[in-house]
Formats: sequence, C-alpha cells, structure tokens
Amino acid sequence: MESNNNPYMSFRDVTGEELIFLQQATNDLTDEQKRYFQMIYAGKRKSAQDILIFTLIGFFCIAGIQRFLTGQIVMGILYFFTGGFCFIGTIVDLINHKNLANEYNRKMAYESYQIAKWNAQ
Repeated sequence: MESNNNPYMSFRDVTGEELIFLQQATNDLTDEQKRYFQMIYAGKRKSAQDILIFTLIGFFCIAGIQRFLTGQIVMGILYFFTGGFCFIGTIVDLINHKNLANEYNRKMAYESYQIAKWNAQ
C-alpha cells in the first residue's frame, strides 16, 4: 500500500490490524472529515513501543506509568502504591503492551470519529 492511498500509514509503528480498523471505522466519512479525524487521532494515539518503554520504566522506577498514559488512572494509582502488584502486573503489562496500546487506540479512534463527525458537519 502506498501512503498516498492510505493516509494512516504515516502513523508511527502502525500495525496492519490498526490500519484495517481505521479504514473500516472511517469509511462513511467525507474526505474533509477523514483529514480532521486523522489530525485528531494522530494527537491522541499511542504506539505499542511507547507503552513498552513506559512499562519498562515502571519496572525499574515508578510502577504504573503505562496505566496513567493509557488513561487508566485508578489502575495507575494501584500499580504505584503496590509496586505494580508486586511486579506481577508490570510483568503482565510487559507481555501485553501491544494489547494495551490497541485497546487505548481503539477508544481514541472512536472519540476522534465522533469529534470529526460532529465538528465537520
């Protein structure tokens, strides 16, 4: 796929699964709405690599940073005060960092879709 045909290819560390999801999610938007969606989503999106880095930082310094980053404030506080559930939760997050990023990005795509649909009318 060329980036001209798919504007979502410009996102850093984008996966094939995410590309398909974004294409299907924005299928009914006009070109102007898609550009607006892309601008909003680009600002909210987190890469799996970023989640992995913050999880590693939490493993060695302050646990729960990755949970704060993904908007899971209560879990972030629990991780912080329990040392990432005695490192077990942090180890699980190290393994599942891609799932954390995908879940967060899907929520942000839905939010961005709603904003683009509502504002560009």
